[in-house]
Amino acid sequence: MPDPRIELFEGDITTLAVDAIVNAANPTLLGGGGVDGAIHRAAGPGLRAECATLGGCRTGEAKITKGYNLPARHVIHTVGPVWRGGGHGEAEALAACYRHSLALAIEHRLASIAFPGISTGVYGYPPEEAARIAVAEVERFLTGDTSLERVIFVCFGRQATEIYRGVLSDSIHSR
Repeated sequence: MPDPRIELFEGDITTLAVDAIVNAANPTLLGGGGVDGAIHRAAGPGLRAECATLGGCRTGEAKITKGYNLPARHVIHTVGPVWRGGGHGEAEALAACYRHSLALAIEHRLASIAFPGISTGVYGYPPEEAARIAVAEVERFLTGDTSLERVIFVCFGRQATEIYRGVLSDSIHSR
């Protein structure tokens, strides 16, 4: 039985009216390309100004800001690992992104959070491996005592959606 708190959404993460969207940020937190740039553009200059006060973010860690002009109330910024072949701690660093983001959501009493495919863009993480880590970490987190009501995996395009659908299906069948 799938966890009813886990959802898939194919589309633009900046359009979701949730408590927090997660930004696949770079270490400066000051904006960049891909989902990071899209979030900064949609949120407006207030987001960059607040991010400038945070002192950056290390790989695997997460920091939270207001959502500014986004429908989401908050943005949780996390820095995923750059893929270097898989033998340099990438899997643990990626898992840490999910754990720290989810912990921030609980700490701030948020009920809904939406994740993009962290590190699967310019950072080059293989999408299916990244999806397996994302789903495993979210499912593990949700088995604990949590106030989270919705965790949304936001997929950019049909291929990403199919990867997540397959990983979630495999997860259900392996229980």
